[in-house]
Amino acid sequence: MTTATKSLALLGAVATAVTAYGVTDAAAQAQEKCFGVSLAGENDCAAGPGTTCAGTSTIDYQGNAWTLVPAGTCGDIELPGGRVAASEDDLEAIGAIALNRDLPEGLPADLLAQYADPAAISSL
Repeated sequence: MTTATKSLALLGAVATAVTAYGVTDAAAQAQEKCFGVSLAGENDCAAGPGTTCAGTSTIDYQGNAWTLVPAGTCGDIELPGGRVAASEDDLEAIGAIALNRDLPEGLPADLLAQYADPAAISSL
């Protein structure tokens, strides 16, 4: 292999790596965490207490479980029984970490104090 061929091969490998990195970043930026929309057992990773990771929520529309949705669509998701969904940004805006509804029993009061009343989300 000539030096020119090696240089072109290296340049091609670097270009491929940079392109793949850019696509991954763009895909990650195009989604947001949406709390209170997951069906039992269908949440994405890192739901609240009582869950350990993906698929461990125990209640439909559990307020401390989230699912990734396309960015900007969380508030548009229609849920039964007048429930509202909340993006992570919405929760942070009111100083909360999850929704205080449809939760497993036995969560400590100090934790529940950090959860948002769904009515606070409706007013955003």
